[in-house]
Amino acid sequence: MSGEHGEHGESGERDQQDRRDGREGPAPEGPPGEAYAERAHGHEAGHGVGHEDRHDHRHEPDGEPRPDGEPDGEGDAAYWDARYGASERIWSGKPNAVLVREVEGLKPGRALDLGCGEGADAIWLAEHGWSVVAVDISQVALDRAEGHCRDAGLSDRVHWQRHDLAQSFPSGSFDLVSAHFLHSPFDMPRDRILRDAAAAVARGGVLLVAGHAAFPPWAPHQEHHDHVDLPTPHEVYDGLALASDAWELLTAEEHEQPMQDQEGRPAIRRDNLLKLRRLM
Repeated sequence: MSGEHGEHGESGERDQQDRRDGREGPAPEGPPGEAYAERAHGHEAGHGVGHEDRHDHRHEPDGEPRPDGEPDGEGDAAYWDARYGASERIWSGKPNAVLVREVEGLKPGRALDLGCGEGADAIWLAEHGWSVVAVDISQVALDRAEGHCRDAGLSDRVHWQRHDLAQSFPSGSFDLVSAHFLHSPFDMPRDRILRDAAAAVARGGVLLVAGHAAFPPWAPHQEHHDHVDLPTPHEVYDGLALASDAWELLTAEEHEQPMQDQEGRPAIRRDNLLKLRRLM
């Protein structure tokens, strides 16, 4: 569930992973391909419950495929810690483009980043005046994100917390709750987590849920995981079970995200967005 869409770019294998995952920038980014499910477990991308950022054809650090939908005996946290620990950086270091577009016009306040991964979204929010609580299932990812934040001189603006969102949720209310690419290769109560996210939005605040609408066109069909749920924005809205008079629907749309495939060729990934404002 760890995920984000980008951290500082690097070359070689990580560049290719970035393009597969559909993140912005030269380093690996969020979901389709190996990253579709990262955010769901709490990264940037990606992992709140334990990823964008972020799809899901995950593999063990040694390259062996995992059993479909099942974490190993060490649990999701151990899996994501091993994934993050296998390289110095997974994501490109850049914030999700949807977050930047949808948040730039909002008045800064308190923000909650679910699945912060290596911290690109949380750090961008802090740079733009927000006070941020950023959560992920992976302590390795959180330690790395905190280091990036410290390097940016923003340690006083971001509070990093470890949560498996299937088991615990940050306390407090927030002017912005952001959940980008909360998809997972494992069992995850996504609807319940997003209902918890909605409950954490303060009056007048915004809930932003970005997801993948489909696996990337370059991913072989046999790598698609039937258990990875890629709901439409309206299905996400229905799953929230909100009181209609308490929320304003601002955006429910599917859009195309230009990117490059793993060979560096132009490609399009389909993502979607749900944006709501709490009225009462």
